Amino acid sequence: MRVAVVAGPEAGHALPALALCLRLQSAGDEPVLMTGAGWFDTVHTAGIETAELLGLSPERSDDDNDAGARIHQRAARMAVLNLPVLRNLQPDLVVADVITVCGALSAELLGVPWVELSPHPLYLPSRGLPPMGSGLAPGVGVRGRLRDAVMRAFTARSVRVGQRQRRSVRLEIGLPAGDPGPARRLVATLPALEVPRPDWPAEAVVVGPLHVEPTAAVLPIPPGDGPVVLVAPSTASTGTAGVAELCLRHLVPGTTLPSGARLVVSRLAGADIEVPPWATVGLGRQDALLRSADVVICGGGHGMLSKTLLAGKPMVVIPGGGDQWELANRVVRQGSARLVRPVAADSLVAAVGEVLADPRYREAARRAGESVATVADPVRVCRSALA
Repeated sequence: MRVAVVAGPEAGHALPALALCLRLQSAGDEPVLMTGAGWFDTVHTAGIETAELLGLSPERSDDDNDAGARIHQRAARMAVLNLPVLRNLQPDLVVADVITVCGALSAELLGVPWVELSPHPLYLPSRGLPPMGSGLAPGVGVRGRLRDAVMRAFTARSVRVGQRQRRSVRLEIGLPAGDPGPARRLVATLPALEVPRPDWPAEAVVVGPLHVEPTAAVLPIPPGDGPVVLVAPSTASTGTAGVAELCLRHLVPGTTLPSGARLVVSRLAGADIEVPPWATVGLGRQDALLRSADVVICGGGHGMLSKTLLAGKPMVVIPGGGDQWELANRVVRQGSARLVRPVAADSLVAAVGEVLADPRYREAARRAGESVATVADPVRVCRSALA
């Protein structure tokens, strides 16, 4: 089976797409990753074929203040632009990232079945949940259900506007107005991060997180005999800024951390302040660092959350925008994390101290990671889309 996997260049979407390609290749299929050229070296090193996803740069006519226009109009333009590339690849199946809508539209234009990849929990609206992004647990009792219904009513107009925009651009590029949707939805998360809903789509399958390390480098852990605090600031544009520097200034062994503690900051670049002797800052394999970590401080992006839970490690989460608030509240309710927002030195120090001292956070993280035992194989799900 030849599979074109289409994903935009954001790390939280390109890397899960690469991980899926590696799973497909390992199973004997022929994946091609269509993404931004900035990832080509990483993808080629992993041994996966690439094709450039065209049209990523916005045009002057794009209205970035209108989220629907940004998603649908740009997707339609990119679908037409990338159609010859996709046709040349001759795929049997297209896998389109959930926000890289052009992949789905191009597949329809080509007449090839397509599968949606969500590198996080399922974010489709549900009649049984509060709106995604609220961070709220489903309401309980009459008042709770009424609260959720009122909140859904407030967001329904935006949903309808988006649906109209989608129908309009489909007609503009020669597709029927009605969107048939994907043959399958790969929900690449842990079951522990999902919220039960009464209207789970029949085509949606939880396949577990899709992770790949973009580097072979191993970041050294400073010597010592105390706990290891791993800091992984958000890579998303909507993430909270300055987290690494705040940790380096205020998490100090013998004062705000236990004696002998070590701090490891996993990030693409060095620190903007002087690095103390009990800390290390730089790029390194996070899977290796997680094996030694006692607590993880992160921004709430799905990639780091799910990696940390798979390693059975507790967290202090400092969420930014986007879906980070939703995910941060889910891990707090699950019991494996403390949430800090707004970020401040005293609240950060208190949260780290509590998570290190209370074994219930680690136990909850272990349970969440073990939920991966019930997920489906994403390769089999993709193949079933052709049946």
